[in-house]
Amino acid sequence: MKKKPNAPKAITNRRARHDYDLEGGLVVGLELTGAEVKSLRLGHGQLRGAYVTVKGNELMLINAAINGTTGIPIAESDQTRARRILAKRREIDALIEAKQQGRTIVPLEILTRGRYIKLRISAGKGKKLYDKRQSLKKRDEDRAIATALKERHS
Repeated sequence: MKKKPNAPKAITNRRARHDYDLEGGLVVGLELTGAEVKSLRLGHGQLRGAYVTVKGNELMLINAAINGTTGIPIAESDQTRARRILAKRREIDALIEAKQQGRTIVPLEILTRGRYIKLRISAGKGKKLYDKRQSLKKRDEDRAIATALKERHS
């Protein structure tokens, strides 16, 4: 019987839903080195400020930081290097088309549970400041309604 290691915290991009209007989602693979895989499984990664761009006919993850730890050395120049995204050709073509229509491809979460390390990405349009304010206002109203309902049923 295999021992299950402690499940690491998910590496998420918490600003993504605040800064972008996202539609759909896609789980894709990442081309990583062994040290990067070990580091991500321990939860030493960050997606803040990361984005996906098109180079040639491929998708690249830019500005995602994977930090080494003691025993897992990752050179400082390699911590934020561009990493190739692995996906099916038609998925890549659909994302390239979304990019050409002016949408941004945003990484949402690095999934480390299974055998392979995966990345959840989504195409979205950047929110303006007034959109962000509306979102915050709606969330606060929903929270107030939920607490009022909870108090009424108690």
